[in-house]
Amino acid sequence: MSSVRGRLVRGERMFSGFRGAVGRAALAATVLAFPSLSPAKTITAVMHSDLRVIDPIITTAYISRDHGYMVYDTLLAMDSNFRIRPQMADWKISDDKLTYTFTLRDGLKWHDGKPVTAEDCVASLKRWAARDGMGQKLMDFTASLEATDDKTITLKLKEPYALVLESIGKPSSVVPFMMPKRIAETPPDKAITEQIGSGPFKFVKSEFQPGVKAVYEKNTDYVPRSEPPSWTSGGKVVKVDRVEWVTMPDAQTAINALQSGDIDFLEAPSFDMLPTLAANPELKVETLSNLGYQTLLRMNFLYPPFDNVKVRRAALLAMNQKDVLDALVGNPQYYKICGAIFGCGTPLETDAGSETLTKGNGMEEARKLLADSGYDGTPVVLMAPTDVGALKPQPIVVAELLRKAGFKVDVQATDWQTVVTRRATQKPPSEGGWNMFCTNWAGPDVFNPVAHVTLNGKGKNGGWFGWPSDEKMEALRDAFVRATAPAEQKKIATEIQQRAYEQVTYVPLGQYLAPSVWRKEITGVLDGPATPVFWNMEKSE
Repeated sequence: MSSVRGRLVRGERMFSGFRGAVGRAALAATVLAFPSLSPAKTITAVMHSDLRVIDPIITTAYISRDHGYMVYDTLLAMDSNFRIRPQMADWKISDDKLTYTFTLRDGLKWHDGKPVTAEDCVASLKRWAARDGMGQKLMDFTASLEATDDKTITLKLKEPYALVLESIGKPSSVVPFMMPKRIAETPPDKAITEQIGSGPFKFVKSEFQPGVKAVYEKNTDYVPRSEPPSWTSGGKVVKVDRVEWVTMPDAQTAINALQSGDIDFLEAPSFDMLPTLAANPELKVETLSNLGYQTLLRMNFLYPPFDNVKVRRAALLAMNQKDVLDALVGNPQYYKICGAIFGCGTPLETDAGSETLTKGNGMEEARKLLADSGYDGTPVVLMAPTDVGALKPQPIVVAELLRKAGFKVDVQATDWQTVVTRRATQKPPSEGGWNMFCTNWAGPDVFNPVAHVTLNGKGKNGGWFGWPSDEKMEALRDAFVRATAPAEQKKIATEIQQRAYEQVTYVPLGQYLAPSVWRKEITGVLDGPATPVFWNMEKSE
């Protein structure tokens, strides 16, 4: 506690010092770099990461997902009661549960003025399904997916599948965003080159500076639904003219800009600075997703040493969630030691297989197992982003724990968008590949075995970064979606968790909440599992 308090004191002193000449000069330079920071009806936000990858289907990075929600819309969406609602389309289900018919609502137009058609949506669903774990599983059960007229999409199943609507209406990770057919026919492993959607904002390509600034303008042709907004469903009513995302890599610069009114919204403030921010009467601090996040460690199964389950097991035994969470969050008010791979507080929660993680008592066993594993001492390449506060501490702690167990670790510092790009390569570590990285999943992305893409066992052809090949895991996931009784689903989910720990499919490092902060001139900020969203937000004069 004393170390946390010390960090707070140092942070407050830094903040005070920032009002001096050096701080004013730094802030002035930032403002000059963005001359349109505060025009009327413009919300200026500093997001958790800078935006570089603008294809929201090709990556699971949340900043790309957030960009997707600005530009694109979805056929279905999830409300705050976890119910799937119509968004671009409503639906009917045949009595035998084998045919789903989706009908597009009136008034849907792409940003280039052309009408949205069912063919566009079929192409979009197919491209999404090639990349997303839930989409892949849905296609495993699908007999056909086609446009039967301009407004009708017909999906026929081989056998009943309980998660059709939940898959198409999923709120996070790789979201099934709708795109024009010509764009959606881009190969799923190649980034799209146009940003034409039908969503509530238009992307201003001429002002995009990758890693520096992204600008969105209100789509005046967008026709919102009439229902009130709820999570990602309902009426997406845009109440400002522009939204600008600006990059401020230095956390103190961003906080000072928020305090002075040069920016309006800060998605991911430092935990150490939350007491100072909460004490400012001009600011509001709030957690927008009570489902929280799971932070995790992923290994590359394709190359030594983590192609060896004994080495993976040694790495798992070396980990201690409390060490990671203390470094990442510090304040237990915002974190929870949790070995449940589907999240604590969910219907599928279980602690099976997680004892050493949650108790931090596996180091001695880790050393013995590593010594017996055949590990030859080759340094493992651990990618370490330095520009995202929610991802900086984990690699440092992980590297320290691995070294205590006997690993040699090559921590390679980079920015997060480089990690996002590099983790997709299947090259050996010696040729620009990697061995390990840390990331975070929002609660809805891990709360069942199909949504949880990290559990995908399809290997190099269809698996998520790290590419474990595990036929037993895939059989268990299939069994889960065929199960109808909650008790049976819980039993299978427990088997899946046990299998994940046995094979070390990944290492959950704990669960935490992530507050955001904004100026009180901003109202109408929505909560949900894929925040922040910028529709419904208003800015007073």
